Amino acid sequence: MSLLVVGLSHRSAPVSVLERASLAADTQAKLLQDTLAAEPATEAAVLATCNRIELYADVDKFHAGVAELSTLLAQHSGVGLEELTPYLYVHYEDRAVHHLFSVACGLDSMVVGEGQILGQIKDALARGQELHTAGRLLNDLFQQALRVGKRAHSETGIDRAGQSLVTFGLQQLAAGADPALWAGGKRALVIGAGSMSSLAAATLARTGVAEIVVANRTRSRADRLVEILQQGDDTAVHARAVEMSAVGDELTRADIVVSCTGSTGLVLTADALADALGVTLDAAPEAPAVTAVAPAPGDVDQHAAWVENGSAASAAHAGPVAAPPRATVPAQSTGPVRLALLDLAMPRDIDGAAHRIAGVRLVDIESLAEASADAPMAADVDRVRTIVSDEVAAFGAAQRAAHVAPTVVALRTMAADVVAGEIARLDGRLPDLDEKQRAEITQTVRRVVDKLLHAPTVRVKQLASEPGGAGYADALRELFDLDPQTVAAVSRADLNDPNRGRS
Repeated sequence: MSLLVVGLSHRSAPVSVLERASLAADTQAKLLQDTLAAEPATEAAVLATCNRIELYADVDKFHAGVAELSTLLAQHSGVGLEELTPYLYVHYEDRAVHHLFSVACGLDSMVVGEGQILGQIKDALARGQELHTAGRLLNDLFQQALRVGKRAHSETGIDRAGQSLVTFGLQQLAAGADPALWAGGKRALVIGAGSMSSLAAATLARTGVAEIVVANRTRSRADRLVEILQQGDDTAVHARAVEMSAVGDELTRADIVVSCTGSTGLVLTADALADALGVTLDAAPEAPAVTAVAPAPGDVDQHAAWVENGSAASAAHAGPVAAPPRATVPAQSTGPVRLALLDLAMPRDIDGAAHRIAGVRLVDIESLAEASADAPMAADVDRVRTIVSDEVAAFGAAQRAAHVAPTVVALRTMAADVVAGEIARLDGRLPDLDEKQRAEITQTVRRVVDKLLHAPTVRVKQLASEPGGAGYADALRELFDLDPQTVAAVSRADLNDPNRGRS
């Protein structure tokens, strides 16, 4: 079996496609179950965030797996396969491991070095474990990805290579000014009380806003976030919670709005924003459009055509990947900013037509992606890439060694059975042996067998951990005529170990 990942992200697809392809929690569960029911896959996990949707699976056939996973993604996302295919990337075996480890370290994030992806990877693993779709391979893979990500953040300055999406968004809203000076004394409205909204509220509090109003569909969660904000030792912000129905009124008093909810529709329409500012949307000047070019797959490392073990032949087999279309983005209205909007949701919470309202500045996921494309890369990024490469090699060696382990266990079990059989036959031939003599003979035979098996079993584990070493387990089974069902039983026992894959 081999690891395969099929997905799309902000690097391969425009925001409009990512919005349409976003997966709700219940849809993710159905996708995992359907993936496991598909013939090529025996394990599955889905990593779905604002900026990426990736389906991981343990498959026995590469091309059939690519076709099946791509079709399943299209079916569950609601985006047709023909439309979705140009934006998909595929990684296989070591390249798939390399991709996930890079994602865990923040190298593949919209803002390089952000650490929130670790929580999302942890959630993806927990979902797979809860639904019993993540087996030995994906448990090991995602657990190791979490460790690699934590190592990157603790051993390097990758955090300095970029800021959190919230901080970066506030910098864009400040338009070159010091965010603390720009935001100081302002009133902020935070819509949503999830992890991203909570981070936004905490960041705003540290930045120096005078007041934060939290609106959420579940009032108790908004109240809890306000309580946390007021308990902070490093801020003196005034915070209060309101019902979602009060958002319209709060807009008239807010200077900054940050929205990140799980809504599938718009939370703030252009009309509502225009009403809050006391302007008529239809009368607002139409700003000229500027054209932004989404990065072509060939421009981003590891986002090329479908790849099998990194071979050009496989990429050619999969066919060329079309470049994403050019996206037309309305320019910001000119004049003084009366209301600054930061939309961190996917699908978006705030109507893109807000660009046309005089006095409004809108920063959303799409504009953040464009702004971060030219962000300077810190030297620490190279150190993290080295960590990722080393960890990929170590993970591959460990997996290959683990692949031969059941065969070694089966061999030693067979040897123990042979010893037991011969000792039993000796008892029949020499019934007068006392217990001490029988024990000494038994121990001697066992030592002989152990010494004979020690060197080849240790060596086969070493050889199996090297690239191309997967065939050694097959050779061992063939040479010692091991029962395949016995080896499979050892593998199943290892897979069902309740302590495996948990930290």
